[in-house]
Amino acid sequence: MIPVTVLTGYLGSGKTTLLARLLKDPALGRTAVIINEFGAVGIDHDLVEASEESFVELDTGCICCAVRGDLETTLADLVGRRARGLVPAFERVIIETSGLADPAPVLNAVMSEAGRGAGLVLGRVVTTVDAATGLASLDREPQSVRQVAVADRLVLTKVDLVGTPPPDLLERIATLNRRAPLLTAVYGQTAAIDLLDGPSAAAGEMYGGVEAWLGADDPSGSRVPAGSNHRDTLRTGHHARHGDDIQCITLRRDDPLPAVALTLLVEALADHCAVGLLRLKGIVHVAESPERPAVIHGVQHVFHEPSWLERWPSADRSTRLVLIGRGLSRLWLERLLDALATEVAEVAGAC
Repeated sequence: MIPVTVLTGYLGSGKTTLLARLLKDPALGRTAVIINEFGAVGIDHDLVEASEESFVELDTGCICCAVRGDLETTLADLVGRRARGLVPAFERVIIETSGLADPAPVLNAVMSEAGRGAGLVLGRVVTTVDAATGLASLDREPQSVRQVAVADRLVLTKVDLVGTPPPDLLERIATLNRRAPLLTAVYGQTAAIDLLDGPSAAAGEMYGGVEAWLGADDPSGSRVPAGSNHRDTLRTGHHARHGDDIQCITLRRDDPLPAVALTLLVEALADHCAVGLLRLKGIVHVAESPERPAVIHGVQHVFHEPSWLERWPSADRSTRLVLIGRGLSRLWLERLLDALATEVAEVAGAC
């Protein structure tokens, strides 16, 4: 599977500078890059303008193309060219979004194309935040807030201009996204290995690192040991200070979930949460596969087929789901999960 990294961030936050530096790293020599406005982006000093079909191979071995038509079409074309040997056999894709882009439709397009059997998988979402103007952008631009909220990795840029990052900005970022590691790029430079998925990454890491996304602690602040017989088998958390109109809800369940209940849960989320669901990630203890957890990943009404890890990434074998979006109801979500598990168990017991 080829991981697709989405590089986003508000206007002027340093995405292009960061991308240009990353593509000089030998570790990224087999990367395909898709950008929105090809002629305006100087990824490489040798790259002055696009070819007639907006497709250029760089000296580093990377290839670049512009969005033609829509993103799904561009992805399909790129993968098709790779299969026919018309471009180098790239091992990863990076999509640099417009600074004004809502990230959800971009993630939606990647997942839709991946669902067609293109051999792609959504990797990490990397969001740049300007240390100088980031707080003002978050205060006035809803797109900036969503870009930060859905990130797997956050990169604080232009720290060399401001010195110490403003405490108010750091607090705001932490309020919007407590899961994603916050890295610093000095003069647009940070280690590629800290941001992107390697070609031989384990399945869990290709999904952005399920442990990092889900967090190690219970949202309430109290840790319930793995395997605990706590009488409340479903625990939920809701970060009330998540900010703006975006909510983050965490569900945790100790008891294994029947495979049928997982399927019904995904269908219900796709049908009822729709555009309000900016992103979902989860690791699920499926009753029929106790040693191999399932990873689920969704954006709006589009969901990946579950990916099965070879083993549990930690001693914690509970089901953990994190949902980010607008108009989400914690009570409805916890009752839905409980009702589906109970109904499937009752049907199985009656057979």
